[in-house]
Amino acid sequence: MSVQTMLGLLGQGFLTTLSIFFLTLIGSLPLGLLVYFGKKSRLAPLRWVVNAYISIMRGTPLMLQLMVVYFGPNLLFGVLPPANWRFGAVITGFIINYAAYFAEIYRGGIESIPAGQYEAAEVLGYTRVQTFCKIILPQMVKRVLPAVTNEVITLVKDTSLAYVIGVVEMFTRAKQINSAPDSPGMLAFVVAGVIYWVFNLVVTVVMARVEKKMSYYQ
Repeated sequence: MSVQTMLGLLGQGFLTTLSIFFLTLIGSLPLGLLVYFGKKSRLAPLRWVVNAYISIMRGTPLMLQLMVVYFGPNLLFGVLPPANWRFGAVITGFIINYAAYFAEIYRGGIESIPAGQYEAAEVLGYTRVQTFCKIILPQMVKRVLPAVTNEVITLVKDTSLAYVIGVVEMFTRAKQINSAPDSPGMLAFVVAGVIYWVFNLVVTVVMARVEKKMSYYQ
């Protein structure tokens, strides 16, 4: 196998990795906020359900959760998943997993804001929604950015877990190349490792710039 062919195959896998990464962020970041609201709800049953969900998502392996999302409908209800459900199951599993982590990160950021700010907003005539959107949310975003960055970096590496239900992302493609009869040896793994590192480096730089731009909230 030529180096050019190897790079082409790894590039195909990387596109899948990118899709998992961005779709997970698009879904889990806002869902995490909704989960936080459910956790702080005045409805006790809703709080219990949300707390149980967070506990399960944080207390069990992501690999197992992906298997449950993909194989669960068939095992529980006898419903065979469609052929194109593999990628959908990966995205669903990643989103519900990372939303639980982001919800706890948001909780830490929001609860670190002094209670006096809520009282001051009430005196100024702000509604609860206005208080959250205009006062609490901007400060929360700034405070949680370092923790969110850590989770985003973890997500880059976790995308390799998609192989467990047959989705071929970059690391799985590297394993396939390595096991081919005309394999270039460990070169595919080395190149994949470099791509992961560069990807994480880009994420770190981007998040650092976002943090710097948000510094006026300090």
